[in-house]
Formats: sequence, C-alpha cells, structure tokens
Amino acid sequence: MMPIDNSAARARRGRLLVSCPDQPGIVAAVSRFLFERGANIVQSQQHTTDPSGGRFFLRVEFDLEGLSDNIAPLGSEFVREVAGRYGIVFRFASAAYRQRLGVFVSKEDHALQELLWQQRSGDLPADIAIVIGNHPQLENVVAPFGIPFRHVPVAKDDKPAAEATQLKLLRDAQVDTVVLARYMQIVTSEFITPWANRLINIHHSFLPAFIGANPYAQAHERGVKLIGATAHYVTTELDAGPIIEQDVHRVDHRHTVEEMRRIGRQVERVVLARAVSWHVQDRVLVDGNKTVVFT
Repeated sequence: MMPIDNSAARARRGRLLVSCPDQPGIVAAVSRFLFERGANIVQSQQHTTDPSGGRFFLRVEFDLEGLSDNIAPLGSEFVREVAGRYGIVFRFASAAYRQRLGVFVSKEDHALQELLWQQRSGDLPADIAIVIGNHPQLENVVAPFGIPFRHVPVAKDDKPAAEATQLKLLRDAQVDTVVLARYMQIVTSEFITPWANRLINIHHSFLPAFIGANPYAQAHERGVKLIGATAHYVTTELDAGPIIEQDVHRVDHRHTVEEMRRIGRQVERVVLARAVSWHVQDRVLVDGNKTVVFT
C-alpha cells in the first residue's frame, strides 16, 4: 500500500465559509457550484441561528485538482453564480496555506510556550513568524525555536509610537493573525481596527465574569467554585469581543489566590492554543459579538 502524499492532498483541499440570511436552496446551490467544477465535498457543517428567519452559516471542505492556481477565479465565479443570489458573505481558503502568526508577550511564558511546542510538534497548523515583547525576558524562551524576537518597550505616555513600530514589524513579517499570549497591555482602537477578527487574546477569567486586572483575586474574594479562561477576538470594548473558546477547572475554599493562578495557567495555555488552531483552520465564523465554531 502506497503512503499518502499529505502535501499533495493539502494542495487539493479547499475550504469555503459562508454566512448569509437563512433561506431555502443555499446548500444545494453551493454543492452544485462545486460539483460543476469537479470538486469533491469531503466535509460539510452548517448552523442556523433561527429557522424562522435567522442567519445561516456553512463550512465546506472539498478536494479540487489545481485549486492553488484557481482559487481567485473560483471566488469570482461564486460571486456571479451563487453569492449575489443569496446575499452570501463568503471566503475560499486553501488548506495548503499556513497562516503566519505574530505573538505578543510580556513576562509570563506559559501561553507562548504552548504555542511554540504545538507548532514544533505539528499540532498547530501555522507558523509563528515573529514574537514581540514589551519586556525582553522571553527572548531566551523563543531563541531555541529559531523565531525572531523583537523587544518593543511601551511607554505609558507614548503608546502610539510603540504600536507604530509593532505594526511595521507585523507587516515586514507578513503576519496574518496576531495572538496576545498574556500580553499585559491594552491595545488601542487604531491598532485593533486593521486586525478585526484576526486579533486573538487569552483572558485569565471565564468571561464575562471578572474582567480587567487580577481576576483570580476577584474570584478568590467571591469564593467561586469554578475558575476558567477565555480566548476571544479583541474589539475596542475591553474583554468583550466574540468568544472563541472557554474552559474551567473546579476549585474550593482551600485554594489560595496563587494556587488559582497556577491552575489557571494550565487552563489558559490549552484554551488559547485550541482557539488559535481553530482560527487558522478556518473553523470560526463571527456572528455579531458571538462566534459559530465548527470543530
């Protein structure tokens, strides 16, 4: 039995993400469009927010020979033949393309370490192109992985200058998605806007509870029985962007704040890596301030 050429298989594999008002005939029209071009649908997932008039979301994976050379014309044809008829917002993507990530850090390394390990092991189907820190401490963590680390200090009275430098570094590194891996700075709206739905943060709390700083201290004071972490897209409203993934861990009155932090770090690293992996595999569709995640 001959081994499967995964690179060749990935070159044929495409993804189509669809969002539109719910109405009859969408799945049939999309399937017919792909069939008529010789594509073979290998996976299809759909969701309707309200069958009586909500929005419809669809994620299709398909195989098509010569996809990499024809993905742009495919999109143009889809606009003419399907999207215009149903009011579809859509995106075609190639599974062969590995997104380039820019990771922002401060002093804590656990979320960064998880991303680095998962990239090295092949569990994260993306490439970390650059790590940017507002402190220099984590350069030694990044160095063994051969990834550029850039120290960009952020002065309280001149944050725009730091962000201008960061944005240039991201452009030069051809970054597709930015990940805030416990980056302990509030980014400005001017930074956020060009990265809408491509800027992912890990918050050390089960949002919407305990927003802002020191959530574990807040949780301990309230005597909570569950602590957690939330990965979400960043918007101009603090800690209020569309949630991609969450998880929790049970605690009780015996746990100190520091013990909660230690447990929380384990949850944070898993939640962030999971959210980033789903994002780069085109499994997340944004619906207002919510997400539809096809796992």
